[in-house]
Amino acid sequence: MANEKSEKKAKEEVKESSQSQQSQINYDPAKIAQGLSNIPDNVREEMEKTKERLEKFKKDILKKFNFIIGVGIIPPQACAKFEEEELTEEERAVVEKDKEKPIHIMVLIPEENFKEVKKIKAELIQMAKEVKPKIWIHVKSPVDIWNYCLDGKFELTSGVAMSFPLHDNGILAALRVSEIHKSLCLRKFERYVVSYIIAGSLVAGNAVKTSDVDVFIIIDDTDVKRMSRVELKEKLRGIIYSYIMEASELAGVKNNLLNVQVYTLTDFWESVKDAHPVIFTFLRDGVPLYDRGTFMPWKALLKMGRIKPSPEAIDMFMSMGDKLGEVISNRFLDMVIGDIYWGVLTPSQALLMLYGIAPPKPKETAPLMKEIFVDKEKILEVKYINILDRIVKFYKEYEHEKVKKVKGAEVDEFLKDAEDYMKRLKELREQIEKRTHEKTIEQIYNDTIRILEAIFGKKKPADIEKDFEKKFIKTGKLPEQHLKILKDVFKAREEFKKGKLDRHAVDDARKNGTILISHLIEYNQRCELVSLDKGKMRIVYNSGKDECDLFIAENAVFLIRPSGIDKVTNKGLEKSSKEEFEKALMDQKGKTSIKTSGKIFDILKKELGDFEIVL
Repeated sequence: MANEKSEKKAKEEVKESSQSQQSQINYDPAKIAQGLSNIPDNVREEMEKTKERLEKFKKDILKKFNFIIGVGIIPPQACAKFEEEELTEEERAVVEKDKEKPIHIMVLIPEENFKEVKKIKAELIQMAKEVKPKIWIHVKSPVDIWNYCLDGKFELTSGVAMSFPLHDNGILAALRVSEIHKSLCLRKFERYVVSYIIAGSLVAGNAVKTSDVDVFIIIDDTDVKRMSRVELKEKLRGIIYSYIMEASELAGVKNNLLNVQVYTLTDFWESVKDAHPVIFTFLRDGVPLYDRGTFMPWKALLKMGRIKPSPEAIDMFMSMGDKLGEVISNRFLDMVIGDIYWGVLTPSQALLMLYGIAPPKPKETAPLMKEIFVDKEKILEVKYINILDRIVKFYKEYEHEKVKKVKGAEVDEFLKDAEDYMKRLKELREQIEKRTHEKTIEQIYNDTIRILEAIFGKKKPADIEKDFEKKFIKTGKLPEQHLKILKDVFKAREEFKKGKLDRHAVDDARKNGTILISHLIEYNQRCELVSLDKGKMRIVYNSGKDECDLFIAENAVFLIRPSGIDKVTNKGLEKSSKEEFEKALMDQKGKTSIKTSGKIFDILKKELGDFEIVL
């Protein structure tokens, strides 16, 4: 009897779900994945028949369009949103009048085939007419899915991610495991998650079934009161990593596709401010599955050029002057002046950015070029500054209509000067890059050596490699790839000294070296946390109703309660500050033993009454 009621209830829920086309999406992908195994037998049987018909439809469309990369059934909870966003008014009217609600099918095609989307969709719709129940076809490319995210339409991306896969080259599985992992994290500690971003080969469009999904999670550490930022990051990261396996199981993915990186908001901001190459790539190429108004503004600022750009952006700026002569010969006179002006100004700003300075205003560019490259670095001749200054001033006069006519001879002279200037700027770029690369290689090498010497002591690079392999690789604390990165950092420095390392090799060494340094820093921080935990204990008082933390440092003892931080002294409890507490934490790092007077516990009993220590 109970079984019949259960089946009846399940049928009603399925029916209600299919008819709620006008409601907003409000579902938990993790719960949906968990609930797939609880469907009654008779309902499952009907679903199997429908699946057989859809399987035949899938085979037919794959036979005709073998380039299709994904076919998924959009879940009922998401259909209303797709109808609202994707269907025309005429199509929505058809859906509303029809008593039999359609099944929405998402067909994903490669971006290179998207120019034929109208033709493909028309043929798919024609083929779908023969299928029962009724089918509505949505044809999209992965770029469309990423645009949902960039436009803040996360419900649509969630609908695609949680669609039932009929055919999948890997993109649906990657989206599904990411969506479920995101949902698990938000359900546990949404107040700390600022952004959940996917990047890497999946977004770039060159992923395969075995490719990892690069995930970046930014957590808010700006309002931490009861623990240090490092401790918060470690606790949340432990939970986030523990959800990877669970998300893979719920998504039905055999391999753990997720490669998760966790950043605190303060560390991430520092990386953005310091033009960290990994963060630049992340900002440029990343797509948010969840964002509280942090990632997208940064992405927009990068696109606007308000954040120092990546080498690719500098390449783009430099290219504006490459075909100056050809462009000018094909334009009217009133356009020529502007082309010459921008053709020399924009590459000049690009080199200032390459040097590490934000692009200045046009009128400030020539003086700044002189200050940096002529006076300070002494690598540019002053005659080229005069060329730039003359072109900028002439354009400003032309812009303010002080110059109304330009002679052909003047244009020829400006063009010749501009081409000479661009030729010299390309040579200057090589000079700047050589110096920049030298500083980069030396910095990565010195940072790596400094951290490793703090762990192993001062040794030769060859001996450090051996100790690194023994301590980190053979014990499984770090993947074997990190040993290769360490060797590559050492090799890159030697190759650069010999003049054999090009710009792209330097960038690779910088990116990989940064990853290694980050992992070594985190290892040191975890070791420090272990030492800090030795002096920390939990106190329960007021008959078990209240709790607080007691932290015993070398020269001070602190009681941390919701009301604030108190310092335990011989006179009793005195109000302390967050700064004093964090300084005590810093001083305590690396200490192997902790001692305190037994009087401390007498003072605590006097202040708190009877208490218990929970270990």
